[in-house]
Amino acid sequence: MSTMNISLPETLKTFVDVQVSQRGYGTSSEYVRELIRKDQDRLQLRELLMNGASSAPTAPVDATYFDGLREQVHQAARTHSPR
Repeated sequence: MSTMNISLPETLKTFVDVQVSQRGYGTSSEYVRELIRKDQDRLQLRELLMNGASSAPTAPVDATYFDGLREQVHQAARTHSPR
């Protein structure tokens, strides 16, 4: 694992220390790693949403569409249920 040193103003360091203590992190590094992972997830979600927004329209999502999904789930449940 690589090491990275960062400098924080005292107010941010205090904030991090409180978060570590109150939220059950073992170290400030664990807290920062979690923040970075959440930011990665947020960026991936944003990219997926932007790709979806710029994609070509598909069939309308209406009551008929959801009825079809429900039927697929029921069919799969009947097929895979123990007998």
